[in-house]
Amino acid sequence: MPELPEVEVTRRGVAPHLEGRQVHSVVLRRAGLRWPFPTGLNTLLAGRTVRATGRRGKYLLVHFDHGTLIIHLGMSGHLRILPAGLLPEKHDHFDLLVHSPEGVQALRMKDPRRFGAVLWHDAADGELEHHVLLRGLGVEPLEPGFDGQLLYQRSRGRSVSVKQALLAGDIVVGVGNIYASESLFRARINPRTPAGRISLARYQLLAQTVREVLAEAIVHGGSTLRDFISVNGQSGYFQQTYFVYDRAGVPCKLCATPIRQIKQGQRSTFYCVQCQT
Repeated sequence: MPELPEVEVTRRGVAPHLEGRQVHSVVLRRAGLRWPFPTGLNTLLAGRTVRATGRRGKYLLVHFDHGTLIIHLGMSGHLRILPAGLLPEKHDHFDLLVHSPEGVQALRMKDPRRFGAVLWHDAADGELEHHVLLRGLGVEPLEPGFDGQLLYQRSRGRSVSVKQALLAGDIVVGVGNIYASESLFRARINPRTPAGRISLARYQLLAQTVREVLAEAIVHGGSTLRDFISVNGQSGYFQQTYFVYDRAGVPCKLCATPIRQIKQGQRSTFYCVQCQT
């Protein structure tokens, strides 16, 4: 599944092609994906101007004066900018067509597994942050509100592992499985440690490593995931810098101890038993 860096790379890729552009039309090739497509979406958006793009966790946001288009890539979705006349391929389910100096272009969504979503939040329904999919999300890890003090305060009394606390999304949003494993390694924290037992000093280090790992991943274009390619069709290469993720049995780059793989909440966790105590 595309995680925060991959979604942010996607946002940065589509932004120059959408922001300030007028919508020509919307093309829907099925009734919906994980949820039905919004009723009358073409009527809602045709002739309207995209004011800005944004991201909340793993949700891509396309802002208009009268509301926001909310896009989630699901397990297998990705977006491309293509000429409007290019014939759709199998699983190309959604096009947002916009005017550009080069002619009409399409923001096209391909989603083979159909776990993604294209939804509409009308400005008349209140603040976007109150949308049912967004209102329970934690702070953004790359924004000023995220620090070790937050992690420490919000984890008191929690017996769940620190890895699962990072993935839950109610404290901090968007730190997915890959980047949680890498961040915990850099902070030298065992992923099995109960979240409520970690000290403030160690959470301060963890917050720092989370920010560093995510920022580096974005610079590298994200990670090459099975179902993810960027807007221009290229793959990311952050996976070339992994210390632990997907390296089970391979010697640790720091101490040569074989990297261990375990299951936590149905997700694979990778860590070094020597470096992470």
